[in-house]
Parts: sequence; structure tokens; C-alpha cells
Amino acid sequence: MRILFIGDIVGSPGRQMLQQHLPALKEKICPDLTIVNGENAAHGKGITKKIYYQLLGCGADYITMGNHTFSKSELKMFIQEADRLIRPVNLAPVELGEGVRIARVNGKRIGMVNLCGEVFMDNVVRSPFECMSEILNRTLADLWFVDFHGETTGEKETFAQVFADRCVMIVGTHTHVQTADEQLLRGCAYISDVGMCGAFDSILGRDKREVIERTLYQIKTRYTVAEGPAMLCGVWAEIDETTGRATHIERIQIRP
Repeated sequence: MRILFIGDIVGSPGRQMLQQHLPALKEKICPDLTIVNGENAAHGKGITKKIYYQLLGCGADYITMGNHTFSKSELKMFIQEADRLIRPVNLAPVELGEGVRIARVNGKRIGMVNLCGEVFMDNVVRSPFECMSEILNRTLADLWFVDFHGETTGEKETFAQVFADRCVMIVGTHTHVQTADEQLLRGCAYISDVGMCGAFDSILGRDKREVIERTLYQIKTRYTVAEGPAMLCGVWAEIDETTGRATHIERIQIRP
């Protein structure tokens, strides 16, 4: 079994890269399950109904989110019908949507979890460690996949060390910078951050001038998505269905 995961989609440049490259990636890798992080897909923050269906139309089976999940108020109007959306379990408001989904793939129940780290993150109401332990104890699945949306590699690595024996794939998102630490951790495919799909000549997919002005001169700015040629970052893992453990993990990075 193969699981393909594509990192944070940032605005229209990221969506265009997904539309352009995901079909070819799926043809090459032949994944049984494709997951995309869409928390920055709508103008850099959040997701809309139109974009939700657009990402599914590009070839995503499920869409994970992050700290900007509810940046677009429109989501609250359709989140209950968005049965392929996975929002962070521990992000307020916790009563909207689902943070755990179960997919049946090749006769196996694949549990997919979205969690936010606590370090430097707002609106996180419970420890991701506490949440994951509870999920594992109350929910039946044959294999577990986790999108851990967090700021620091230390928190992500600690999470992986704690849960590697019970998860088959743990991927980090949020920083938009792909790390080079992909590894098989006791049979769990792990990477600290998958990276982003967004404008290459940017600061984390955001307009460079805007970020510099805000940093140097404290000028109040809005989140403007950078334009121009984009990159796509992702990762895929091979899972032995007999043992339930990962046997291979590989980074993907497509630059302009």
C-alpha cells in the first residue's frame, strides 16, 4: 500500500501546481490513498467550498487542515457536508467538523488524524499527546496516519517518538519549509515538515515585500499570497500490509 501526502497548498499558485502535477505524480507513484493539506488554499488562509471541491477534483482523497482552518467563515456553513475534510482535533471550535476519519483501503481501515502542536500556536485547547492517546484507545483502525500541524521540529519529533509504534505515517506541516529528515522510525514513516505548494520566490508563499515591511517597519499588512512560478512539496510512503509497518519513505520536491 502507498500513501501520498502533499504539503500546505498556499493560494492559487499552490492550487495550480497541484492541478498541474498531482495527476502525473499519482500515475508514477500509484498511491492507494492521497491526502492534501489545504489550510492555506484560499488566498493564503483557510478554505472555501469551491476550493474544497477543486482540491478533491485534482485527485485528493482527503484534505487535512491546520491553525487557519476557520479563517474563512464560509467553512462553518458547509463543514458538516465536507466528509473528506479533516480539521485539527484540538483546535477551537472543537464542535465543528471531524478531526478523525476512517477510510477503507485494500480491505484495511486507515485512520487519519489531524492535530495542532501547542508551541507558538493559538486556539489550541488540548495537548496533541493527550488527544492522540485518547483516539488510539477509543477508535478502531488497522493503520494510523497523522498530520501534525506544528511550529517546532522538537515537538514533532517528540510526538513521533511517543506514537511511532502505533502509527504507520506521521508527517509534519505548517512551517512551509521541507525538512530533509525523512526516516523509518521503528516502522513509522516520519518527516518533520513536508513543505508547501506555493510561489517559489516568496517567504513561505507570502509576498516578500509585505513580510519585510512588516518585520522591519512594523507596517500593518494583510496576508498577500506571492505570485509567480511555484513549487510543490510532498512525501510518499510504502506500507507492508502484512506487518502494518512502513518500509519506504521518499520526499517529493518540484521546483520551477
